[in-house]
Amino acid sequence: MSIMTTTSAAGRMAALARAELTLLGRSKGVIVTAVFVPLVMPVIVRSAVKDMDLAGAGLTVGLAVLPAAIGFSLLFAVYAGLVGVFASRREELVLKRLRTGELRDAEILAGASLPAVLTGLVQSLVLVVACTAVLHVDAPKAPLLAVLGLLAGLVLCAALAALTASFSRSVESAQVTSLPLILASMAGSGMMVPLELFPDRVASVCELLPLSPVMTLVRGGWTGTLSAHETLGAVATALVWIVVAVFAVRRWFRWEPRR
Repeated sequence: MSIMTTTSAAGRMAALARAELTLLGRSKGVIVTAVFVPLVMPVIVRSAVKDMDLAGAGLTVGLAVLPAAIGFSLLFAVYAGLVGVFASRREELVLKRLRTGELRDAEILAGASLPAVLTGLVQSLVLVVACTAVLHVDAPKAPLLAVLGLLAGLVLCAALAALTASFSRSVESAQVTSLPLILASMAGSGMMVPLELFPDRVASVCELLPLSPVMTLVRGGWTGTLSAHETLGAVATALVWIVVAVFAVRRWFRWEPRR
């Protein structure tokens, strides 16, 4: 992987992102995980939630599925995809070589993340349009919250992917090390089952999971029912996770192969 010599940080990251996008297009496994899995999961969620007491929580099938669809895109297109990317580039000594050039550490991580982040963003928008049309979901009542939740999710998943890759000994093990967050988020962050349907004590604990505030903000953007207190709590939780993840990446990210 060669990066064109540029003078600006934006130019350097763009060059790295283009190179990474080329490599991404050659990996069939990554394409399946990043593109097709998030498109299939909402169908499964729709089958699961249609028999739940959504009306009692002020929700509809569409309002349960749409945020979940965005969550799956963040988990598989961004988080799971980037864990493999970071682990692979590290083991291939790509990251080590990049550090000998003009690129700074933050630029390397950001540039390598851009294709996956953009994939997650575009995919989320496509899923929103599809859910709106198929499930008859109305326009978001608080669109700013939905946008804020999505952006926070993109940044957080990229940072968590870098952190997870730090503890992955190989590309193969990256598929295992990413599972705990994926399973915990699917079960407890309001994707498979909205947090509104959980017992209060269980929901209070689940709200502290990394992607829970993202789901809360996205769903609240459509329902428009989040109070100021709930909104500030979700934003604060998301910011704490982002700060912790970024700090951990700066402290523990590995640039050379694990032996």
